[in-house]
Amino acid sequence: MLQKTRHTLLIKDEAARLGFTNCAIAEALELTDDAKRLEQWLNKGYQGEMAYMENHFELRIDPRKIVPGAKTVITLLLNYFPEEQQKEDAVKIAKYAWGLDYHYVIREKLNQLLTFIKTNVGDIDGRGFVDSAPVLERSWAQRSGLGWMGKNAHLISKSNGSFFFIATLISDLDLDIDSPFKTDHCGTCTRCIDACPTDAIVAPQLIDGSKCISYLTIELKDALIPDELQPSMEGWAFGCDICQDVCPWNRFSKPNTETHFKALPQILNLSLAEWESMSEESFKQFFKQSPLSRSKWKGLQRNIKAIKLSGN
Repeated sequence: MLQKTRHTLLIKDEAARLGFTNCAIAEALELTDDAKRLEQWLNKGYQGEMAYMENHFELRIDPRKIVPGAKTVITLLLNYFPEEQQKEDAVKIAKYAWGLDYHYVIREKLNQLLTFIKTNVGDIDGRGFVDSAPVLERSWAQRSGLGWMGKNAHLISKSNGSFFFIATLISDLDLDIDSPFKTDHCGTCTRCIDACPTDAIVAPQLIDGSKCISYLTIELKDALIPDELQPSMEGWAFGCDICQDVCPWNRFSKPNTETHFKALPQILNLSLAEWESMSEESFKQFFKQSPLSRSKWKGLQRNIKAIKLSGN
């Protein structure tokens, strides 16, 4: 067995042991086509107030500028689809935010994987990322064969749907490269486009981020949700799962086995009135290590007010 094949198998086996749903590898190179699409997206202003999307453009399109000498990009998926369900009158929270903040969970797993590689393969130069660096995670996932880009711009897997986190590990390791995923299995289906209440999916794989409910409830800081979009919130206080919930491929989603993603009782059960009456101290206590802390108490109260005014 070639050394790089042995190293590849070792890494994939360890990733599976750590609980990652999938692990695949692509060659580290410049993403020329993705660079053009990103530039066009930014020029249309679809990033809204997410000014950080305009920063470090050259790093986003070439991992070798993040890790000099990089040869491979390892992409890892981690399922977060929950076994639990929210109560019918509970305020809607995106499923990814039901448990412990995934950044903590995945960073720990990435650190363990890097330690394993350095111990069993050699002293490599590598860095792991999860939503913390200018990396086009979905592009690398598709290039490594893990799925295709759906019309809702989510990566979709034939076997697992789309409810998973994507992490990347850029390294100077010489490893076996997986074949890219080239087939779009969305076909003529437009359920995600039709279901989006704010018409944020302006074309297949093209999202006007400034109209997305996830943007409005999380990324939009220190501002009221636009009046014309408030009636379309459909009860979402943090994030939105509509375009994933209606996707036929998510009938294959399976409950995750990560204990840290077990849903908090407050998220499953609290009504609009209970959220509205929650004190800032209670919010901090309940959601200290939750993704909801990103919006802070003030942001959640703003979203709750928008839901109440919209009457949904």
